[in-house]
Amino acid sequence: MVLIVNTTSDLSVTESLKSLADEKKIDAEIVEAGSMNISHCIGCNHCWLKTPGVCAIKDDYEIILKKIIHADQLWVISDTALGFLDHKGKNIFDRILPIATMYLRFRGDQMRHVPRYDKRTDIGIIFGGDPDREYLKRWSERAALNFESRSLGVYGKDEIKEAVSCMC
Repeated sequence: MVLIVNTTSDLSVTESLKSLADEKKIDAEIVEAGSMNISHCIGCNHCWLKTPGVCAIKDDYEIILKKIIHADQLWVISDTALGFLDHKGKNIFDRILPIATMYLRFRGDQMRHVPRYDKRTDIGIIFGGDPDREYLKRWSERAALNFESRSLGVYGKDEIKEAVSCMC
């Protein structure tokens, strides 16, 4: 299953994605998160220490996290600010932390968190605006590496067909 989380107010992007996904017979679920209450991670570590796998912040993100755990792919649609994802898009990624444990292990020559679940969710980004694309690509690859998944790439809103070609 492909989970698409749209943190923007632009519904035309998800409409295009849904249409293309239907053509390719891709099992996709879309969450319109632009108006949802999704706070930033406060770094309390409750999701590791006190309530393993469960974020201490009780907001609309809880629904999304449960979907991420079961998804094969997560695509986040985000506007940009200061050359990077805006705060709404970044919050989606920052709050993924409960799917990892606090324990660390070496993977090759790098230290990584031990995943909490057997399933891995690959990640892709669709952006609006003008980010530092190379930096965003490297960041996406590093974020995926930290969760033992793979980056599906970063695409502008004008590259929807390219993004859909990476969906399973």
